[in-house]
Amino acid sequence: MELYLDSANLKEIEEGFKLGFLTGLTTTPTFMQREGITDIDGTIVKLSKIVPVLQIEALGNTAEEVVEEAVRQLNLGLDPAKTVFKIPVSLEGLRACRMLRNKGLLVNVHLVYTLQQAYMAMQAGATYVCPLVGRLQDQGHDAVALVEQCVKAVERYKYDTKIMFSSVRNSEHVRNALTVGAHTITVPLKILKTLTENNFTTIGTEQFLTDTRLMTVRVGEAINGINPLVNADTNLKDAIVKMTEYGFGCITVVNDGGDVLGVFTDSDLRRLLQNEGQDILGRKIGSMEFKTPISIDTNALLNDAATIFKKTNVDTILATENGKPVGMLDIQDLKGF
Repeated sequence: MELYLDSANLKEIEEGFKLGFLTGLTTTPTFMQREGITDIDGTIVKLSKIVPVLQIEALGNTAEEVVEEAVRQLNLGLDPAKTVFKIPVSLEGLRACRMLRNKGLLVNVHLVYTLQQAYMAMQAGATYVCPLVGRLQDQGHDAVALVEQCVKAVERYKYDTKIMFSSVRNSEHVRNALTVGAHTITVPLKILKTLTENNFTTIGTEQFLTDTRLMTVRVGEAINGINPLVNADTNLKDAIVKMTEYGFGCITVVNDGGDVLGVFTDSDLRRLLQNEGQDILGRKIGSMEFKTPISIDTNALLNDAATIFKKTNVDTILATENGKPVGMLDIQDLKGF
């Protein structure tokens, strides 16, 4: 099924066609007016250089006027093999369709709301017939059934016409188009962006990325460069301030030689305050009892760190290099998000 972008917004169009697999662009005078475009011809020429196939409006009160307008637009420098002229369905419009098709030009007969209109467009040789699904549904009609009827008519009577599913309002419409066998669909960018979204896909992708990271990234690459250290002579109050500045729930205490004496955690602080009160804040942190630090070398893989996190049920691990503390590895660093 061909996939067209439905827009006149240049930023949207450039973004959409970076995907590299859109069939072309459909646009309307209404879209252009909404975007504040006044140079219609200039915009058409610009768009024709961006997109593989451009579908544009050819308007007129008579078939001759429609054909004249299509020829005028071609003379702007458009490629006839990559330009489709959109014509609202009517007797004059269908006569113009036949005239343009006799010239070898491509035509989309649109604003189709009934099977009879679609049949007449097929009989006139329309390259595309375009029912407006969203607008029909707004009026309480079974628009999807109409598209399906049009597709079956093409297949039954062997018309050389593609049924375009248009006026797309949601991703369900895209599913409907696929289900009924529409040959072409034209979709706004905001809906196009939702078509690959699924929560289970997101969860699975994140898990794959995390598992790959565990097997390929080393601890030294994952730590953020912050090394939460205080000297043993630092009083507890200042150590707490440092702990807060570092943004970790623990801080490493070292002696003058940089050797690790232990790790002081926020849970240690709560326990001391509860047992000894605020007077504890004036004491040097080196006089406290420390937990034996859980550490890992910076050359170890994150997979090894994950095993330690699981076994010890801690949130941070001391990262060391040649036995010296160089930072903290947080459990969230394993994901890298």
